[in-house]
Amino acid sequence: MKKFISILLAVTFLAFSGGVASQAIDLKDVIKDGAIIIGGGALVKTLGPQLNDFINTITFNKGAKFEGYTKVVPIVSIGSGAHIGAAQVGGTTKSAVDRTKAVAQLEGDFKSIRARALIPIDSENPVKQFRRVQGIGVTAIIDVKL
Repeated sequence: MKKFISILLAVTFLAFSGGVASQAIDLKDVIKDGAIIIGGGALVKTLGPQLNDFINTITFNKGAKFEGYTKVVPIVSIGSGAHIGAAQVGGTTKSAVDRTKAVAQLEGDFKSIRARALIPIDSENPVKQFRRVQGIGVTAIIDVKL
């Protein structure tokens, strides 16, 4: 656990060391947000197969089964704040589903309209680099009540 916290602190320092010196950063919030994202992503990976089976059972029982391959991946929000979520993605080819590592969530406002784009991507770190995985769609969103 100490090693995990040390690595998280080092990454946090490097990520924010290039910022404006006068901007106040609450390190406790940054660490908490990082832990939520890392821990939440690991939780989604661990529970993904069970969540996928659960969603497929629900949709099958309601006569709305997805005809193809599915799996559950983390949702990575690109923007301000830390958020954790999960989505089931589906496609007609197993290779495309296997290439999908996460769903990037982009948000935007236009006058009184708010839009969220959910994009299946080939990376768990969209800040670094990612490509959209063609032929994949989001078939379900998983929310956790806090």
